[in-house]
Amino acid sequence: MLDAVAEAGSVQVDELAARFAISRMTVHRDLDELAEQGLVRKVHGGATTRASSLVETSVLHRAHLCTPEKQAVAHAAASLIEPGQAIIIDDSTTVATLLPYLPALRPLTVITNSLGVVQALCAVHGINVICLGGNYIPTFNAFFGLVCEQAIGSLRANTLFMSTSTVFGLSAYHQEQDVVKTKRALMGVVDKRILMVDSRKFGMTALNRLAGLSEFDLVLTDEGLDMAARNDLRAAGVKLRVAGERQTEQPGDNRT
Repeated sequence: MLDAVAEAGSVQVDELAARFAISRMTVHRDLDELAEQGLVRKVHGGATTRASSLVETSVLHRAHLCTPEKQAVAHAAASLIEPGQAIIIDDSTTVATLLPYLPALRPLTVITNSLGVVQALCAVHGINVICLGGNYIPTFNAFFGLVCEQAIGSLRANTLFMSTSTVFGLSAYHQEQDVVKTKRALMGVVDKRILMVDSRKFGMTALNRLAGLSEFDLVLTDEGLDMAARNDLRAAGVKLRVAGERQTEQPGDNRT
């Protein structure tokens, strides 16, 4: 049932009942259980995995969105990592696409609040994994809250690789306050901040402002971002790199 909701994005109870040949009561019960785990959001007459300005989708749904675009951004991001560095990877599915590149860049220290990142890297020889504990939130498969923020404050790293739900104008936004607080804490303990954000997130908004794009040393996106938006961001002083784009237009751009 979760696969059905994730595939369609939004479904009605009657559709699920017919598809699985079960009663509407059973569908409601199963959807209630999935909603309690933070995997779907119940709406009138059905369920959805689509994000709103107030609610982010589950990590399972986000992992299947815009995969080619995320991979292009991850390829560009990997070129910014050097062996021997300590890097921070946040809980986002966009940044998780960076993981396959890391074994070739060993030795590394990877700091993260994402349980999925810990599970993916914990057995990789040459990568030291530091898990930021705290309050576990199933929707994000990650840790947040006061304990997590205190752990972040005790560390220092070279580079943060981070993503967000939406970009509107010159700012990044996210639906969840606790997520914003953790991401802000991560931004405060690194020498360099890299925002990895696929093009579909531009022009959308969410409830909580995370940061201005100028607070990042580099904003990485894919070629789906239209040329007018690229020019506007660069004219405003945002250090923007588009994966696959020839790196010739910005004399002041960060080519690290």
